[in-house]
Amino acid sequence: MLSYRHSFHAGNFADVLKHYVLVEILEALAKKDKPFEYIDTHAGAGLHYLHSEQAQKLAEFTNGIGRLTPKDWPELDSYFTAINACNPTKQLTHYPGSPLIANHFLRRQDRGWLYELHPSDAKLLQKNLQKKHKMRVMQSDGFTGLLSLLPPTSRRGMVLIDPSYEIKSDYEKVFSVVNQAYKKFANGIYAIWYPVVDRELILRLEKKFINSGIKDIQRFELGIKEDTTEHGMTSSGMLVINPPWELHEKMSRLLPKLAKYLGSDKNGENTQGVFKCDVLVKE
Repeated sequence: MLSYRHSFHAGNFADVLKHYVLVEILEALAKKDKPFEYIDTHAGAGLHYLHSEQAQKLAEFTNGIGRLTPKDWPELDSYFTAINACNPTKQLTHYPGSPLIANHFLRRQDRGWLYELHPSDAKLLQKNLQKKHKMRVMQSDGFTGLLSLLPPTSRRGMVLIDPSYEIKSDYEKVFSVVNQAYKKFANGIYAIWYPVVDRELILRLEKKFINSGIKDIQRFELGIKEDTTEHGMTSSGMLVINPPWELHEKMSRLLPKLAKYLGSDKNGENTQGVFKCDVLVKE
């Protein structure tokens, strides 16, 4: 259960989607002076060296953040700003996970709660955030931790949920926990990441949310090729509950462009990229 290490996949196309959505939500929350809280249930190590043995083994970042440049993607400006903050030389050597991206956008009055169960990653996370006083790191189960924090004292905030889904029961667990969390903090923003390895599992998860009574759910998916029965992740997605009002419009412009670019080879041929951008449940 604790074998998954995000360092093998850091900066891949799924991270581009997940972290762009994260940035958009945090920037929207920061538009008001009132404090907000950020809760990350599966935080990981927080920062990944892209020349490490783990990152180089699959080199997934080469068809993710490694193919994108600020010059060609002005719509990703804030996302690149957070990445550049972890790369002082402006060369892409490190990729920040969600904790360091979030830390970049949290203000003095905001707080972050980071849960990571993997002992090695929890230690690395603590090290990577040792001077970030807005963040608190807990080596414990993020699902349990989330429910213990709600509703947050600020009554404003977002929750990022992105387990590995290594076991199929994770899909049911995600729905169950979000359903409970929503009852305690109905006006919070929930961003739920999922991999598309078995489409049937995703359809079941979506159906549960559709029938849950939870309102205002949007779906965003980015894939490098169509669904397949072969091994491996072809797409990944985000379900966002209570999304910022501009998010859907921005994603409807960005996703077709990203899918076409990342779904093709480096010569722009064999385009296979796919995307979804729709409203799963209305307000």
